[in-house]
Amino acid sequence: MNSNHISGAEIVIRCLHEEKVKFVFGYPGGAVLNIYDAVFKQNKFKHVLVRHEQAAVHAADAYSRSTGKVGVALVTSGPGATNAVTGIATAYMDSIPMVIISGQVPTYAIGQDAFQECDTVGITRPCVKHNFLVKDVKDIASTIKKAFYVASSGRPGPVLVDIPKDITAEKYEFNYPKSVHLRSYNPIIKGHSGQIKKALSLLLSAKKPMIYSGGGVVLGDASSQLTKFVRTIGAPITSTLMGLGGFPASDKQFLGMLGMHGTYEANMAMQECDVLLAVGARFDDRVIGNPEHFLSKPKTIIHIDIDPSSISKRVKIDIPIVGHVVSVLTELNDLLSKEKTKQNISLKHWLKEIDQWRSTNCLSFKNDKKLIKPQFVVQTLHQVTKGDAFITSDVGQHQMWAAQYYPFDKPRRWINSGGLGTMGVGLPYAMGTQLAHPDAMVACVTGEASIQMCIQELSTCKQFHLPIKIINLNNRYMGMVRQWQEFFYGNRYAESYMEALPDFVKLAEAYGHVGMKIENPSDIEPALKEAFSKKLKERLVFMDFITDQKENVFPMIPNGKGLSEMITAEDL
Repeated sequence: MNSNHISGAEIVIRCLHEEKVKFVFGYPGGAVLNIYDAVFKQNKFKHVLVRHEQAAVHAADAYSRSTGKVGVALVTSGPGATNAVTGIATAYMDSIPMVIISGQVPTYAIGQDAFQECDTVGITRPCVKHNFLVKDVKDIASTIKKAFYVASSGRPGPVLVDIPKDITAEKYEFNYPKSVHLRSYNPIIKGHSGQIKKALSLLLSAKKPMIYSGGGVVLGDASSQLTKFVRTIGAPITSTLMGLGGFPASDKQFLGMLGMHGTYEANMAMQECDVLLAVGARFDDRVIGNPEHFLSKPKTIIHIDIDPSSISKRVKIDIPIVGHVVSVLTELNDLLSKEKTKQNISLKHWLKEIDQWRSTNCLSFKNDKKLIKPQFVVQTLHQVTKGDAFITSDVGQHQMWAAQYYPFDKPRRWINSGGLGTMGVGLPYAMGTQLAHPDAMVACVTGEASIQMCIQELSTCKQFHLPIKIINLNNRYMGMVRQWQEFFYGNRYAESYMEALPDFVKLAEAYGHVGMKIENPSDIEPALKEAFSKKLKERLVFMDFITDQKENVFPMIPNGKGLSEMITAEDL
């Protein structure tokens, strides 16, 4: 045998070195023991041992969201792979670039109902951008190269590489391709210049222009280009949940988040505009509500997106522009710089109308001297961290309050599950974010139902010394479920009350962390300041805020209704 030959497992590791991977999140098992042996022998990346494979994929996902790099997870066959599916589907729905390496039973045992066997490629096919089953050791390097390329190019997404155990034991020479070409995969980068010119002309002549930005702006690193364009033309802008931070929230042109729990002014402006520019967004059901209602007011729609399948999927588009958002926005800015009239001077009536909608102050809430209001906790968190923290969240009322009351001025600071709405992501998201940014403030805003879904990761946080601050908004209910049951199910709170909750302070302490219980509104600011103080800078702090059980998220658009059919707190 050639002395240059190394095992398939060592080839996997060398590939990760070539891709300059810094962290691999995983959990060992029989089918990947050869790979783990190779992990043990190297020191170029850090392996992060989680306590459940779901958390491995979530943490790799957050690493990617907060850095823009490809996240990497490593799991074993059978239950290792099926445990990872929720994390893979979560990343797929939000277009997050990831590579998941899964072990598989030996090739000769595939299809024989072997121990810990499942059809990983078949199971994950609907929730990956692409997946591979490696059947020859000669193909490992080229397959992993393809996986990283597919995951990070075009519309990003998770790619799975399934490797049978015997393939990791066989030997072959290491030869990592410098580039890769896939005949059937050629994502478009540059937008059509004619369409871009037409779009700019329409925007500059519009009486009620509106800009709607989505997660594609953040994922495409196009925040500075978008900000420059919006400020130059002077039009108002709104953002989806996934797009928060793509345009500074503190800017006067920003109307806040739109959609089911968006601001009154953002939703009304979206409904009433005459020319709409959508950038890296997909007009999903939580954003525009009922498409027929949305289109009831005539408007010309321009849509910029890297993925042609997203254009005219739910709403007919008048001017489609397929291309990378950075490239298209750069061309728009270049064209705009040559225009004699850079700002549409006829916008004053439109902006005055928007100011009237703004005057409703739809995010106002009544503070209480005895009961902790969750909105006030988030506002105080923003004040204490000076808006400079990375905020992760789980899914539910607390997620919406974090989005509404923690304004983001920078991209990649808001880490949450948008498309799939996965409870349990908050803590592993905080882990991946903290590892990527060891000196940054990282806070996980969660609820007592969500946090328990991956609470075992408090053990991982202890092992890797992750000083995350957990903001548990504890209302003893599955809050968003309870809210819907109150509004639409006659106050029949079927299985939404959380009974037999643990003592979160003692639980945090049992894992070796700091626990705090906060029950009085006057203690909110002191508790948060202490948690972020120098004294506790190196410690994970679990803050259990006992909040008002009856508090609801407003505004709210009921299912099937339109953008202007919002329920506000004043309506009840």
